[in-house]
Amino acid sequence: MRQDESWAICCSDMLIKDEDTANIVLGDTLGDGKTRDGFEGRRFHYLMANPPFGVEWKDQKDVVEREHQTLGFAGRFGAGLPAINDGSLLFLQHMIAKMHPYAEGDEDRPGSRIAIVFNGSPLFSGDAGSGPSNIRRWIIENDWLDAIVALPDQLFYNTGIFTYVWLVTNRKPPERRGRVQLIDGTRFFIKMTESEYRKALNNKRNLITEEQIRHLTRVYGNNQDGEIAEVQINGGTETRVVSRIFDNREFGFLKVTVERPLRMNFEATPERIARLDDQSAFANLATSKKRKDAAAAEREIEEGQALQDAIRDLLATLEGKGRYLDRAAFEADLTQAAKRADLKLPAPIRKAIFAALGERDPIAAICRDAKGQPEPDSELRDTENIPLPPGTDLPLPMDFGPDKPNDRLIAAFRGEIDAYMAREVLPHVPDAWVDDDKTKIGYEIPINRHFYVYKPPRPLAEIEADIAQLEGEIAGLLKGLIA
Repeated sequence: MRQDESWAICCSDMLIKDEDTANIVLGDTLGDGKTRDGFEGRRFHYLMANPPFGVEWKDQKDVVEREHQTLGFAGRFGAGLPAINDGSLLFLQHMIAKMHPYAEGDEDRPGSRIAIVFNGSPLFSGDAGSGPSNIRRWIIENDWLDAIVALPDQLFYNTGIFTYVWLVTNRKPPERRGRVQLIDGTRFFIKMTESEYRKALNNKRNLITEEQIRHLTRVYGNNQDGEIAEVQINGGTETRVVSRIFDNREFGFLKVTVERPLRMNFEATPERIARLDDQSAFANLATSKKRKDAAAAEREIEEGQALQDAIRDLLATLEGKGRYLDRAAFEADLTQAAKRADLKLPAPIRKAIFAALGERDPIAAICRDAKGQPEPDSELRDTENIPLPPGTDLPLPMDFGPDKPNDRLIAAFRGEIDAYMAREVLPHVPDAWVDDDKTKIGYEIPINRHFYVYKPPRPLAEIEADIAQLEGEIAGLLKGLIA
């Protein structure tokens, strides 16, 4: 607890209830450099938290990053770090670090259970391979995520957004192992005006009754995929699915980068040669860094301008060659022309010439690198998300972080990647390939998608009738104003 006033109020409340105030520690849970975890080294059977939503952790950045980098999984934040503007997943990692180890039948290793309230961000924020995605992956692949309960909106005093209770444990019973239960509790509420309070409290306009809490608890205990319930929607009652069960792997996917070859034509027209002035490497030829010697700087600029003119003249000699549909042929002629003109064209200038005189052309030959491999076209680059194969028989390499090699990941899923490309991509773009170095694994939990129910729009004739009626009402109102 960070604020002195909040800490004092909490201690007062504990005293009134005859509880031990030593359990309330003033300080920063994550560590701000001045204070640190007040229960360092302690473990708990049950942990509950409602951390702040979407709050920056800049004050804790140095301490958290140092622990992540130096201790890794021996510390609290080994799996990764979330975005600096939302520290919710840091609190969950902190709580996981305080779980008792678990071994079935061993009283000294009893395990722990965690309940934490989040907003929607920890469910899906972060791209594949990012900190949030890796944290989700670490929790799910270790089979700690037991269930997520989606709660109604407008449930809390200071926020009206939808919230989600994550149940995390390292002591799942056998029937729940390897799976995650998602529960849709968004329709389990009554309006505050229907309760004993009779009015809303700031953003708190909804209330979950005791009976509804017991109902949600039964849904969790039943652990059934496709369990239904009667819920209130827009003043009416509908039958909806409120429980879904998924294998752990169903939340994971491979994000692969699909490349297509660069194809360009080249032509030394005056219009394209003029584009050289927009290339920084070419423009920098007529600049100088000799700021203290004006005369030397002026000479250097003049020499650069003369070199620019010589390059323009050199390129003009290729105008009669017409349009090249092969970069290798254009480069060969450029090299010969440079030799005749006794000009050296360093790599940055050649690159500038290719950029200025080249245009993408789908019928041109493929541009290749020094090893003869196709060069990728960044404008045609795309990504594909490939679902992880079901089952747990295929071991998943647990390497985390952007600096970790993905060789084992590629080897493990080579068959799935190739099969997906052959089925979904190559029939449409036969020259595409996967850049294996960019392949990453991601995890997200799209809970709302799994409970989405499509409702078709009203018949067109009915909509047209409503519009006609409204138009008539508007015309009547305008007529009254004119009269």
